[in-house]
Amino acid sequence: MSVQTSPAPAAPSVEEPRTVRLRRPFRVWMRQTGWRHGVGAAIVVFSVFPLVYVFSASLNPGGTLITANTLFGNMSLESYIELFNRPQQPYAAWFGNTLFIGLVSSAGSVLLGALAAYAFSRMRFTGRRVGLITLLLVQMFPQLLAMVAIFLLMLSIGEVFPAIGVNSQLGLIMVYLGGALGVNTYLMYGFFNTIPQSIDEAARIDGAGHARIFFTIILPLVSPILAVVALLSFIATTNDFVVASVLLIDPEKQTLAVGLYQFISQETSQNWSIFAAGAVLAAIIPVALFLALQKYIIGGLTAGSVK
Repeated sequence: MSVQTSPAPAAPSVEEPRTVRLRRPFRVWMRQTGWRHGVGAAIVVFSVFPLVYVFSASLNPGGTLITANTLFGNMSLESYIELFNRPQQPYAAWFGNTLFIGLVSSAGSVLLGALAAYAFSRMRFTGRRVGLITLLLVQMFPQLLAMVAIFLLMLSIGEVFPAIGVNSQLGLIMVYLGGALGVNTYLMYGFFNTIPQSIDEAARIDGAGHARIFFTIILPLVSPILAVVALLSFIATTNDFVVASVLLIDPEKQTLAVGLYQFISQETSQNWSIFAAGAVLAAIIPVALFLALQKYIIGGLTAGSVK
């Protein structure tokens, strides 16, 4: 005789509590979060509109900025083509000169600033504190105040060494290196202080000298500030107009900032469309460098402020 057993009753299922998201009233959302989106949108519009306006003016063959009020109303590449077909205004040479001067100046600024910052941060010598204070005080005076002295100095140097005198790109690079040494040294000095000196002491025990410690240990650790200094130096040299216009005379040796001014400096032949086209092309490299080095910018500018 078989006995049939009834199946055991299933355990009652316990439903997980559902999280109910309550929607905030519009006034509360606007007061807590919404106004930030509004401020961000206003900043984006304020920053992007001049770029869009200049790009629209570069595509307008009219030659003035007034007719560019209707954005992209008249589009043509005539200005970009004519930009490279003017022998009296060699835009391609200006572009190459700007790249050469900017890259060499930024590399030299990084090297000299890092060497000086390492010396002030790791070594103890007489006049160290006075030197740091002097570097800080010198930066209070703009380089424009020394233009007459710089011109006379380069004129005198050119009589002995013509390769680095007036109308010389190497001479202009040396002026840039000397002008940026102070601020770059002080900026790197704060970052170098964040590197523990125990690393230097351990390397020194293993027999490493200052040169090996600097190039193989310290420089890789301070790469963010090196990228920041290189970017700032490149942008400063490519945007400089006053110093470059005084020291560079021949059109073939001038930079973009000086050369582009020729398109609008003459009262009877102002061509804003070509000027805008040149400005658009000149902005490509700084923007590309900024996008490539943006991950280092925030860390490089803020990490050195902790000491």
